[in-house]
Parts: sequence; structure tokens; C-alpha cells
Amino acid sequence: MNLSNHSVLLIEEATGSEGMEVLLEGGYDYWEPQQGDIVQGHIMRITPAEILVDIGSKAEGIVIGRELQQLEPEVLEGLRVGDEVLTYVLTSEDQEGNVLLSLSRAQLERDWQLAAMRFQQEEIFEATVTGFNKGGLLVQMGKVRGFLPASQIERNHWDGKTSNQDLENRLAKMVGQRVQLKIIELDRGRNRLILSERAALSQYRREQKERLLAQLQEGETRHGVVTNLCDFGAFVDLGGADGLVHLSELSWNRISKPQDVVQVGQEVDVYVLNVDRERGRIGLSLKRLQPEPWSQVDEMYEVGQLVEGQVTNLVKFGAFVRLEGSEIEGLIHVSELSEEPVSHPNEVLQKGDHVTVRIIRVESDRRRIGLSLKAADNPEPVAEGRPGGEEMDPEAEEDAG
Repeated sequence: MNLSNHSVLLIEEATGSEGMEVLLEGGYDYWEPQQGDIVQGHIMRITPAEILVDIGSKAEGIVIGRELQQLEPEVLEGLRVGDEVLTYVLTSEDQEGNVLLSLSRAQLERDWQLAAMRFQQEEIFEATVTGFNKGGLLVQMGKVRGFLPASQIERNHWDGKTSNQDLENRLAKMVGQRVQLKIIELDRGRNRLILSERAALSQYRREQKERLLAQLQEGETRHGVVTNLCDFGAFVDLGGADGLVHLSELSWNRISKPQDVVQVGQEVDVYVLNVDRERGRIGLSLKRLQPEPWSQVDEMYEVGQLVEGQVTNLVKFGAFVRLEGSEIEGLIHVSELSEEPVSHPNEVLQKGDHVTVRIIRVESDRRRIGLSLKAADNPEPVAEGRPGGEEMDPEAEEDAG
């Protein structure tokens, strides 16, 4: 007895599992195929005129005539006696009592069923672009052809501001590429299958973000890629979901824009500051993976030491200098710029100048280093602290950044 998978399902549906056992014991050895059935069979004989297939029914199944011609030559040449094949029942019984079958139609129907399942389940899948026209891309999914409109192609393939000719050139370059897709419209009767790369990637990012949010833990270190820069920080893709590195978390130094530290496309390691699962937000930090510069100040610097640096900013009360080989900035008070009276630091220095200065004060707990330009050439020991015991105005210090 040789029952096809399809016949077993039909019998079980009609009789139940107990009835199935009774039929088998009673010697039930065939089933009645119906037009439109898709059944599995085994090739019994191959001739130039026909292919005989055992589908487990009373009558033989035959692929003949036009159905043979519809098979691609390489497919036909690859068929062998004993091969298992999928068939579509064209006619349940012809004039000679045979079941007429189609191999190509079976593949087509199975591919449409697969497409329908993907559409219902909103599945994301990958396929190869096989062609294009002026409106979009053609994608072959087995025997079914889908259409990917240009409006549904992900924007990163082009900026969207292209002429018709340029658009066609870019579409042509995508032929042969593998793309992520989602079916957004299916009409079997009209042979219509519309695909979207944008919808697929949007769903993918959403699913990835949900998965990532569930996995992320504060305090972790993650690897990512900088995807966007804005005034308030940098966005980093952690693998399907973006987190934000706020401007204040990019560097221990004062910076005015993210471009001072990172660039789009740069790979970075980031520290996970916080995860807001309800709002779908991820807070990241770059600087937390670097030593806090001021924690090493007492080991690196001492009063009286000569150091090199670069002027980073000028304010009315002095000049800020980034010390060479570190991320530390110290202040040259206006009174320490010159032996002569100075009304504004720009009378002596300009932003970007390289200078040699002497350290006159170190207050690591307050994150302050006092510098002197006029004392740089003075070989005499320097008393700690600014002359006259002057203190920087806290409000003025905030303006220094």
C-alpha cells in the first residue's frame, strides 16, 4: 500500500484517527484524487512523451504534452525514476481513466500558498532581485513573481531626489542583490503580489528593539555603530535598535558638538547608562569607558611643574588651556598672562595657540588647575594659589565652557 501525504490527511479528516486504523487494517489501498489537489508522488517511468507518477491512487498519474513543455529544460533533465515529486491534479480521470498531472503547476500553487502564509503571518524574508522596470524591482519567489515599487525601497539605496533616468540606473544596479522583504498586498486572482523593503526593515527594527530592550542591562558594555549626529548627542545602533549618547556623555572634556568626538559610520564601544523599556529609550555613554581624567590629576601634576598645552577658549577672566597628553584643562587667570596689565586675554593669546605654562595651583577635588604664563620663565619656586588669593566667580566658570 502506498498512500500519499495528502491522502492520509484526507482520510484522517473524514474518519478520524481510529477510522484510519480500521481502513488500513481492512486493506484500503488507494484514494480518489480531486482536481486541484497537490500531492506527493514517485516517478515510475520517464519517456519523451510522458512521465508516469505513482500518487497512491487507483489510477496512474501522468504528466504529458504541454505540461512537459512547461518544465524548464534543466529541471526536466534532472528528473530520475524513483525521484519524489510534487504534483498538481489537472484532471481526476481522463477518457482512459488516468489522472492527469502537472509538475510546474504544483510548484506554482505551492509558491502561492507559501506567499499567502507569509502575508498572513507578516513574515519577513529574503529574496533576490531578478529584474527591474521604470516603476520598481522584480523579485522571483519560486514560480511566483513579486513587484517591489520604487516607493517601497529603503531610502539608503538613494536620496529620493533623482531623475527618472538616474532612478532606472540605480534600480538596474540592484539586480542580483539580496533584500529583506515583506508582502503588503496579495491578490491571487489578479496574479498580484506587492512587496516592500521599507515595511520589512521597519518591522525588523521594531522587533530587534523589543528584543534588545528585553536583554539590555544597565552597566553593560556594547558594541555599535554611530548612525546619526544631532545638536544634543549621537545615536548608536546596537544591532537593530538605536541608543543615545548625550553630548555630556561623549567626552570628559567640554565639547560643543558631537562631531568633535565621533563620526557617522564609526564603530564604538558604549556603556549602557539606563534602559527605559516603557518609552523604548536607551541611554549610552562613551566617556564612562574611559578613565575619569581628574582622578589621575594628583599623580600627573604638581605645583611648580612646567607643562605644554593648547589654548581652547578665551573668556574675560582668562584663558583655558588643554594640557598636552591629557584631557585636562587648566585656567590662566588674566593676572597670570603677563607682567604688564592685561584687560582681555586676547591681547596676549589666541584660541589654538600652543603655550608653555607653569602650574601654580592643583585642586583635583574641585576639578581646577591654575596656570601661569608669566611664571613659565621664572625659575624661582611658585607659591601655591593665585596671587592675592582670588577665586573664580562660579557663574563665570560656567560661562567658560
